[in-house]
Amino acid sequence: MKFWSLEGKKALITGGSKGIGFAIAEEFVQLGARIIIVARDEKKLNEIVKGFKKQDYDIDGIAGDVTDHKFRNQLVNEIKKRMGGLDVLVNNVGTNIRKKLIEYSEEEYRKIFETNLFSLTEMARLCYPLLKESGKASMINIASVAGSADVQSGPPYGMTKAAIIQLTKHLAVEWAVDNIRVNTVSPWYIDTPLAQPVLTDPERLKKILDRTPMQRVGQPEEISSLVAYLAMDKASYITGQNINVDGGMMSKGL
Repeated sequence: MKFWSLEGKKALITGGSKGIGFAIAEEFVQLGARIIIVARDEKKLNEIVKGFKKQDYDIDGIAGDVTDHKFRNQLVNEIKKRMGGLDVLVNNVGTNIRKKLIEYSEEEYRKIFETNLFSLTEMARLCYPLLKESGKASMINIASVAGSADVQSGPPYGMTKAAIIQLTKHLAVEWAVDNIRVNTVSPWYIDTPLAQPVLTDPERLKKILDRTPMQRVGQPEEISSLVAYLAMDKASYITGQNINVDGGMMSKGL
């Protein structure tokens, strides 16, 4: 087995049908992993799986919503049946509604919490026995720089991402005895469908680029490459970290 690879790794990627999740799925299969991707859009999911299988990649897809308690339990059972174990869990599912705090309804901000934070926490809890069985597992959570600074993305979004970063620290300590590494990747603006409403606004885009030393938004593959590395045995001494992928944004002063 190549050391700089994911050969032999069994991975679950949530939100794997578009944007960062799709890029992660593509990176993982190219590096030799056996993966299952989860997404709500069954038609799109099936198209993606079919496309990867045509290239002889080892991939499966399961359609469903990870915010649903029943589906989460079914999903873990399917992982056991289809892969027989789990070495890598990538929690990528996320959503946002951009407003000022006083403009949200309770239903809206609860939806953000259910999608971004509570589903992730439950996926971690449910997958823990499988990750422990692996003996050399990795969980990677996709958060955001919004979890560390105000980026005008709406308070509930930033709150959920900050909680994910803190959860990562707790679980890295709690699960170290089980040889499960836990890390967070926090992107700045990445060219994905979720970011399009912002990136297509010229005034907002100018603010983003002015704040970014590299003077551009990121690409999904610039996130997926780091996620893949954190999943590798090559990263075996890295745990409890939150790594910003931001073109230098968080380091910029004046």
